[in-house]
Amino acid sequence: MKTRAQTIRAIVRRFERALADTAFMLLLLGCVVAAGWLTARHDRQWDWTQSETHRLTRESRLILERLEAPLRLTVFADPQSPLARRIGRLLERYAHQDPDLEIRYLDPRRFPEQAREAEVSLQGQILLEYRGRRETLAEIGERSISAAIARLTRPRHAWVAVIEGHGERAIDGERDTDLGRFGRELLELGLIARPLDLTAVDAVPDNTRLVVLSQPRLPPFPGEVEALIDFLDRGGHLLWLLDPGPPSGLEPLLEHLGLAVLPGQVVDPKAVRLGFGTAAVALVEDYPAHPLTEGLNAPALLPGALAFESQVAPGWMLSTYLSSSAESWNETGTLASPLTRDEVIGERAGPLPVVLALARALPESEREQRLIIVGDGDFLSNAHIDRRGNRTLGLALLRWLSEGEDLPELPPPPTAAEPLELDEKHRTLIGLGALVLLPGVFLIGGLGMRWYRWRGR
Repeated sequence: MKTRAQTIRAIVRRFERALADTAFMLLLLGCVVAAGWLTARHDRQWDWTQSETHRLTRESRLILERLEAPLRLTVFADPQSPLARRIGRLLERYAHQDPDLEIRYLDPRRFPEQAREAEVSLQGQILLEYRGRRETLAEIGERSISAAIARLTRPRHAWVAVIEGHGERAIDGERDTDLGRFGRELLELGLIARPLDLTAVDAVPDNTRLVVLSQPRLPPFPGEVEALIDFLDRGGHLLWLLDPGPPSGLEPLLEHLGLAVLPGQVVDPKAVRLGFGTAAVALVEDYPAHPLTEGLNAPALLPGALAFESQVAPGWMLSTYLSSSAESWNETGTLASPLTRDEVIGERAGPLPVVLALARALPESEREQRLIIVGDGDFLSNAHIDRRGNRTLGLALLRWLSEGEDLPELPPPPTAAEPLELDEKHRTLIGLGALVLLPGVFLIGGLGMRWYRWRGR
């Protein structure tokens, strides 16, 4: 006869597994509920991708830190449409970085008055509102949204005059030699770039802080160069893009600044090894320590560049300069291969100054006047601005010239993702792992668990 204690122990053993499974399920449910509560109260995200494609870039995060008041974004699209969901995934990155960001969706077909007031003509456009200022975007992307936020946070927009009228590079032109893409960069930064024809006006307008001058095809008319010199005497900033060949009537400006140009144009055999296709390129890759070059590391390619003497007129200071590589020289002959340097005829070995940054203190003012003279205008042209570090260098020059304007650094333009290419070895390893290794691990784990339970009986 079994005792009462033995009977109780038998009943407990019979229900022991069921009680353990029930306790486990209750604990698991409690952990899930607690994890959900913690996630709702403390939202955290981590992007482990190499390119950080699921978070805002450093430039966008810095732009959001400029906000001193709530920012409101209105997406004009059906909230249930795939377009709105795609835009929402992008805006979630901004909302995660700035919890005060207000995002709402309006279907322009249901709210035509609001869409008309916001000048919306396409599904998916975004209206940004900040401190009574507003801007409507047609192009949707991190760069365009961050640029719009940066423009809204700036109290005013500076004027940039681009000299035209004698065959210079057009700031809104689409030819390979024009500066249309650079002009769009100015617009995204919030600078108002306008062509200026000095044959139509007597002087550079007083509200102009910066003048961009490229090489004219025809000599300026009398009085135009004097107007530029008068602009400099008034404390204006200048970005001067020269090209090989005669100065085309700009000699008085060179003399006023005390600049001397070396004959010929810069050639660099190292550019051929980098795959540029010609040696008639000034390769700028060693950047001196200076505020102008802060953050620059990618080499810039200046095709068909001039070199300068490192001298300036009295009163000016050579703040810094950028040089070509040590393998370069100023070739005064034809560019036919093979190219060799001839020291007898004045061809100097590199490095040679190809970008000069001048500065001087203005009397009775705390502001510093700044000038940049580049021995090449092609590096900012539509055909070459996207090569290597040309865009970054051009924006760095612009940012240094616009000292006091607090120009933001914008996210880089979107690039296509690099395709994943696997060789035969890696494909074989992945196939063996999926077909043999993982099933083997699961099989061994299952057999081990079965053996452990059998042993415990």
